[in-house]
Amino acid sequence: MKKPWRPSALIVASAACHLLALPVVWLDPTTWPVVLACLVADHLLVMGLSLWPRSQVLGPNLSRLPQAAVSRGEVAITIDDGPDPEVTPEVLRVLAAQGVPATFFCIGERARAHPELCRQACAEGHDVENHGQRHPVLASLMGPGGWRQEVEGGALTLEAITGRRPVFYRAVAGLRNPWLDPVLHRLGLKLASWTRRGFDTRSQDPDVVLRRLTTNLQAGDILLLHDGHAARTRDGVPVIVEVLPRLITAIRAQGLTPVTLSQACKQS
Repeated sequence: MKKPWRPSALIVASAACHLLALPVVWLDPTTWPVVLACLVADHLLVMGLSLWPRSQVLGPNLSRLPQAAVSRGEVAITIDDGPDPEVTPEVLRVLAAQGVPATFFCIGERARAHPELCRQACAEGHDVENHGQRHPVLASLMGPGGWRQEVEGGALTLEAITGRRPVFYRAVAGLRNPWLDPVLHRLGLKLASWTRRGFDTRSQDPDVVLRRLTTNLQAGDILLLHDGHAARTRDGVPVIVEVLPRLITAIRAQGLTPVTLSQACKQS
């Protein structure tokens, strides 16, 4: 039986702050400037933590692999914003040549347009996880209904294509708000962010992207790259395609093993 959703300590404190505001001002109207300042500070704090992708205070968030996976020397390569008809086949080709599994966080609308790529990824041993149905830029401003439509829509689309219901959800740019966690709990999904990212949608330099991903690389890291919205080198090659083989070499050189998120968590 699934446990009931419980808000984080921060959300409980924030709710208490709002509930107490009116009675305090009613009992002593002269306190309204202090009460207003407290409410503004509370909103700024919650907003700031919503903009921190690896934050744990708004609810559970997988930003590193479990300790058992760390002990096994595992890392996870995660790839966002696809599938892309030009880039994803090249990424799958590299992964197949290297014998490495990855976790693809796919956008529902893109998956619907290119379902064969999602099926190929699953057939080749990769995970296809939920990156939302539409991937709206302002997703972090949505309320409960908007989150449910976005997250559940992506889950249902991907399940219809692959036959497997996603286990993880990744928010757009990792940004969220307090309304997301109860929606994920209701849908049985786990929020996943990352340990380090290459910013490969912005940087055209594979060396810079690789350095960001491998500096202080260690067991348990969740690495973020993109097949959708991928930047291109000066020669027009998707940065991820240039970086991925070198990244896998660097991972193996440190005695680490790439796994999918589900592999790392199932064995923990």
